[in-house]
Amino acid sequence: MPIRKSPAPFFDTLEEMPNPYKSPVRDVSHLLRDSPGDAVADYQYASEFIYSYRGSPDTFSTYRREIEHFLHWCWLVRQKSLNAIAHEDFEAYVDFARNPPASWTGKRNVARYVLKDGLRTPNPRWRPYVSAGKEYVLSQAALQSLFSVLSSFFNFLIQENHIAANPVAKMRQKSKFLRGRQGQSRIRRLSPLQWEYVIEAAEKMAAEKPAVHERTLFVMNALFALYLRISELVETPRWQPQMGHFQLDQEGNWWFLTVGKGNKEREISVSDAMLEALKRYRRSRDLPPLPAPGESTPLIRRNRGGGGVTSTRQIRRIVQQCFDRAAAGMRAEGFEEEADRLAEATVHWLRHTGISEDVKHRPREHVRDDAGHGSSAITDRYIDVERTERHASARNKRIH
Repeated sequence: MPIRKSPAPFFDTLEEMPNPYKSPVRDVSHLLRDSPGDAVADYQYASEFIYSYRGSPDTFSTYRREIEHFLHWCWLVRQKSLNAIAHEDFEAYVDFARNPPASWTGKRNVARYVLKDGLRTPNPRWRPYVSAGKEYVLSQAALQSLFSVLSSFFNFLIQENHIAANPVAKMRQKSKFLRGRQGQSRIRRLSPLQWEYVIEAAEKMAAEKPAVHERTLFVMNALFALYLRISELVETPRWQPQMGHFQLDQEGNWWFLTVGKGNKEREISVSDAMLEALKRYRRSRDLPPLPAPGESTPLIRRNRGGGGVTSTRQIRRIVQQCFDRAAAGMRAEGFEEEADRLAEATVHWLRHTGISEDVKHRPREHVRDDAGHGSSAITDRYIDVERTERHASARNKRIH
């Protein structure tokens, strides 16, 4: 029987999610009418697990998504609590996740909740799954994420004595779903032509509406030139990016200090072009061209009100505006295919693009340290010389 009604979001945003330790779950009737017997315990443990990742916005969002999807399926489709899920159930879930109902799939990301009479209410337009194309496709990377997150979640539930075994463990060893890969995986990034149109779009937007889009231009420059992750631009309990994190050393070189993946602090070398971008942005904010030591001005200030941006969604919206305008410009000038491929791009592609361009002419060890890669092997994935040469040697192969 087809599943017609889409579920409501089970978990709020990082900023709005209540502390499950201070406010334990008493009831889940606000989520669904008929729930499995241990649903309250399921929801409490899920909330605690997700909440523990609030120090990293990207990780929080990933874990929330995977666990929310799984709880939707457990309660609404399988009608079971987490402690009743067995190996065969999880295999059925993976099949479901690869082909979710059309009623559960939206065409774009929308806010989970909206304000109604001063209260946060589930957004009726929100859907658990999002697909820009005609059909929903679960990539291998997304499948790997599903397995990884839920395996960690099940291990947490075992430690809490809520379940007896991890149903993911056997499937990960010889799964029919997960594919091995020979050689290096392809890095998702913008082409030189796409990046040219994107940065030109940001520059035009800044010229047309400087009060709003000088910030947009700076965000695009920082994501590309400093290889920043989106979470490194927003304020979190663990880190608040400030102007004073641009720092001058004794040799007259500028560095940007940030805290990234794994809660690791790193210094990023600031190019002359990036320094000029910083000066332009600061002048638009009526600040001196360069920050003073220890300056606490938020790096990316909200357009309305004080303080820095705290939502990764806002950064994504800024970047998407540039992508949309760039794509329109490309189509207008006959680059239809490049514009269509740009529709797949995400914020993280800008980091990949910056690294890929720099590794062509900078020592890989320097790029590795600026990017915060744990090893040179990760940075090597961005070097296309061997791949390019392999294709060149095959170009003139004969069939007849």
